[in-house]
Amino acid sequence: MDQNRPGAEEKFDDEDYPAYTMGRAADMLEVTQPFLRSLEEAGLIAPQRSGGGHRRYSRRQLRRATRARELVDQGTPVTAACRIISLEDQLAEYTDRPESAAQG
Repeated sequence: MDQNRPGAEEKFDDEDYPAYTMGRAADMLEVTQPFLRSLEEAGLIAPQRSGGGHRRYSRRQLRRATRARELVDQGTPVTAACRIISLEDQLAEYTDRPESAAQG
C-alpha cells in the first residue's frame, strides 16, 4: 500500500475528505443540487472535483450548507446567508484563540 495515501480510518475521521457526491449531499441535506451550486457560486463552499469532474463534498462543507439552508429557510437571501456564515466563522476563530494570542 502507498505510504503517502491516507487509509480508510484516516478518511473516516477527516472532516475535509471529499466523500459525498452532489446527489448524495443534496439528498442528505434535503436540498436541491442547484442550491448547492448557488452556495459554491457565493463562495461559501468549494467542492473538490473527481477525476471525471464531478463535485465532491466534505462533512465540513455539508455542515456549512446545512447552516445556509437554515438561514434561507428563515427568509435570508442566499448571498446574505453565506456572508453571515463567513462572519460567524471569523468570530468563532477569533473567540477560540488562546488569551495570550488574542492580546499579542
